[in-house]
Amino acid sequence: MERLEIIVVEAGQRLDRFLAGQRRDQSRVLFQRLIADGFVAVNGQPAKPSARLRVGDRVAVCIPPPAPTELLPEPMPLAVVYEDADIVVVDKPAGLVVHPGAGHPAQTLANALLARFPEIGEIDATLRPGIVHRLDKDTSGLMVVAKTKAAQLRLAEAIKERRVLKRYLTLVVGRPDPEAGVIDAAIGRHPTQRQRMAVVPWGRPARSHYRLLRHFPGPPKAGGYSLVEVTLETGRTHQIRVHCQSIGHPVVGDAVYGVKAPFVSRQFLHAAVLGLHLPGSGEYREFASPLPADLRVALRAVGGGAESGAVAPEAGFG
Repeated sequence: MERLEIIVVEAGQRLDRFLAGQRRDQSRVLFQRLIADGFVAVNGQPAKPSARLRVGDRVAVCIPPPAPTELLPEPMPLAVVYEDADIVVVDKPAGLVVHPGAGHPAQTLANALLARFPEIGEIDATLRPGIVHRLDKDTSGLMVVAKTKAAQLRLAEAIKERRVLKRYLTLVVGRPDPEAGVIDAAIGRHPTQRQRMAVVPWGRPARSHYRLLRHFPGPPKAGGYSLVEVTLETGRTHQIRVHCQSIGHPVVGDAVYGVKAPFVSRQFLHAAVLGLHLPGSGEYREFASPLPADLRVALRAVGGGAESGAVAPEAGFG
């Protein structure tokens, strides 16, 4: 990630033109995209490409390294939960990036899917054919991928209209009060730390419904830990991690927004339930994924007892 900080010495220029003039080796279109994606700040705040600059303005820019331009098939193990002519539901392990991008040119879920299901390469020539939603690298659990263009369009529409159920299990610090509720807080790019998201006034609307499943008293001093079920109404980047942090109950093991813990090596976040109408038949189906072994071990470490009883039965596990 290349970082620039420039002090404006001549007033009146548009932000995108100013940046393109500073870096002749980069296009104005690139800077417009970086501005839209939140990688540019003026005096620590997001700005529009058309914003007029003043003398003394401090412009900060982060330029990600170029992403790969072609998706190649790479055979890798895939946990397929469901498959038909239109879609495939996979159980993604933690540590696997969903699609190629800056810093991850290959060995992603998209590469593995193309090797297993070559037909998804016919959807389009992007680096993420058939992918309609994503999980963070260190989040495990269920994802649906389209195998045809028609299915991709139907799934994308269903997600936009909030007709896809996405329910997660997470372990957070402390005990939420109230024990169930809705976090309604807009999320956008952090004003100064450009690789992070945050609850900010200029962000996109974001809503998360949460419910306490079980509380584990004891350390830390904040009041132990809580196993929480979170159902997403929207799907913003890092939404659960940012929302949990915003209410004072960060995700355990999250090195960016939460707190590290000696008993888990990654963020305790698992996409446990996925519900949708099948694009072909219209039948509604729900798919479930049990907690992976590392998260079951983490629950035992905080006092969850035997693995089979660590999660409330009403969550669909245990």
